[in-house]
Amino acid sequence: MSSLKENTLLALLAGAAIGAGIGVLYAPDKGTKTRKKIKQKAEDTRHDISERVSHAKADLTKSVNEKKQEIKEKLDETISHMNGRAEDIISSLERKLEELKKMEAQK
Repeated sequence: MSSLKENTLLALLAGAAIGAGIGVLYAPDKGTKTRKKIKQKAEDTRHDISERVSHAKADLTKSVNEKKQEIKEKLDETISHMNGRAEDIISSLERKLEELKKMEAQK
């Protein structure tokens, strides 16, 4: 998740929690009932944040694994390409060596 998304999400959750808290405080209920409501809202918010963090962690893990796979595939492709190039160079050098041997034998 990008930093901007995280900051926006955090601001939204904080605003919702503050708004809910203020709403409960101004409601015409007894103190015990109000405290229970505040406690419940806090627990709900904690649960919501925990869930969102869990989802963000899962998304990040998935993204990292996808990038690891992409890098592995590109590395394998590069190595394969380099092996092909190395074989071409070796073949070319072997041909040159044979030409040199023939030239030396003709002297």
